[in-house]
Amino acid sequence: MKNMRISMAVILLLFSQLLPAATEGELSTGLVNPGYHEKPAWFKESFLDLREDVKEAAAGNKRVMLYFYQDGCPYCARLLKDNFGNPEIAEKTRRHFDVIAINLWGDREVTDLQGKITTEKRFAESLKVQYTPTLLFLDEQGKVVARLNGYYEPDKFSIVLDYVAGKHESEMKLSAYYRQRLAGKAQGRLNSEPFFLPHPLKLADNRRQSWRPLLVLFEQSDCKSYDQLHGDSFKRESLLLALSAFDIAQVDMNSREKLQTPDGRLLPAQDWAEALGLQYAPSMVYFDAEGREVFRSEAWLKTFHLHAVLDYVATGAYLHQTNFQRFVQHRADILREKGFEVDLMR
Repeated sequence: MKNMRISMAVILLLFSQLLPAATEGELSTGLVNPGYHEKPAWFKESFLDLREDVKEAAAGNKRVMLYFYQDGCPYCARLLKDNFGNPEIAEKTRRHFDVIAINLWGDREVTDLQGKITTEKRFAESLKVQYTPTLLFLDEQGKVVARLNGYYEPDKFSIVLDYVAGKHESEMKLSAYYRQRLAGKAQGRLNSEPFFLPHPLKLADNRRQSWRPLLVLFEQSDCKSYDQLHGDSFKRESLLLALSAFDIAQVDMNSREKLQTPDGRLLPAQDWAEALGLQYAPSMVYFDAEGREVFRSEAWLKTFHLHAVLDYVATGAYLHQTNFQRFVQHRADILREKGFEVDLMR
């Protein structure tokens, strides 16, 4: 029986070498990866020599947008369908950018911007890509002028396109441009929760008195993303149990109210948000007992992934597994093995 298994393995190996090489998303002839998402035909077909890509884009009066993705990523699917499927956004993107897709786990050869030859997954790792999609916007010298760590809804995504296409990085930070474009639109009060720390916030003092990690929730009023966060996620028992492991502070990103930061500085809330480079609301920034930032999420997340981030920080997993996506995959695998249905978009 043992020899038969070895013979069968050899036959399968030889047979596989006779098959044509599978294209991306294709498992073998006639079979397609069920998690594969078709990309727009107007994405650039690149040899992944990024120095050449930057030069070619500049020659065409465009800039490079690097799109890091993974098969089965629901947020990537949403970016492709809701953002690039929007005719106005698609036209704006095609006019101003060469979009190059890079597989977070891929083995294709990449020549990076310093001329070093690496692979897609090593390149993503070197850039500390923790979420998919992650989008990096490069200027004519290959410098990153904007970075989106996660999915942005179409209206917010369009503002970022305008910022990079208009080369506004020479005038202001993306966070300031974002705030300027949204000026006057944010009205009303923030949604409060009974587990938030009281104001005025004294976060350095809190760090000295508490053993729990600190979660700072940066929000702004009149944002549809809060309907999901406060109206759904914060009402789920399992998520509330995960939140109980944290001290939680709510900060209005547009407020001039002064607060004490975890490292002891006294700053207006708006200035602190800008110093942290935050442009998305809501953003969640996590700090350890010493007041050091250890992780952040600054894009749209459904409850499953929000819960994963909370577990990642609360358990200290970030200290041992620096790749958040591997943590999420392991977590989902365990749930499936125990018979639980894993719905990434819950």
